Amino acid sequence: MDSFSTVIRTASHEQHVEAETSTFMSDLLGGRLGVDAYARYTEQLWFVYDALESEAGQLASDPVAGPFIQPELFRLRALEKDLAHLRGPEWRAGASALPATQAYADRVRTCAQEWPAGYIAHHYTRYLGDLSGGQIIRDKAEKTWGFERKGDGVRFYVFEEITNPAAFKRGYRELLDAVRADDLEKQRVVAECKRAFALNTAVFRALGEEFPLSA
Repeated sequence: MDSFSTVIRTASHEQHVEAETSTFMSDLLGGRLGVDAYARYTEQLWFVYDALESEAGQLASDPVAGPFIQPELFRLRALEKDLAHLRGPEWRAGASALPATQAYADRVRTCAQEWPAGYIAHHYTRYLGDLSGGQIIRDKAEKTWGFERKGDGVRFYVFEEITNPAAFKRGYRELLDAVRADDLEKQRVVAECKRAFALNTAVFRALGEEFPLSA
């Protein structure tokens, strides 16, 4: 029988590919959009991670979600440094969540407050994605817009406290395999993973509408 981490990865594979290959992401990574599109994307991430991390403290002692609350993953401070670099010190004054982003952040908060196992689904799809595919985005952003390597503008993608990402991801999958939930609950978590990817894809779609390539 497949481990829970394998089940999650396989079940959400299709949505994962859809998110990664969205038109907006393809245009952004292909260097066809300006740094303003990258800044707007970074701003949307801030709203999602604010939801993920502002609720983390109360989940630290939760028997299901608690083991996943690992401060070395936290991204909010890094995002704030990136936004200050991209938009200036007053970036918060002009920051706004797209409706799709708001829906995503609201769902994360709801899970954090009412369903810790569901929160794990969002935690997994975001942080493991950042540790993996996020590194490709960092590399492209540095080359496209001339950010200093692992410096301001791309700090979100730099996990300074995780020296061995492969080992960390292995440990994370072991946590998933050990999650305290019965089979029905695990099925609900898998469904929430798919929902997380769909919410993320909706944000990409909205960004694509805001930054269409001129024909």
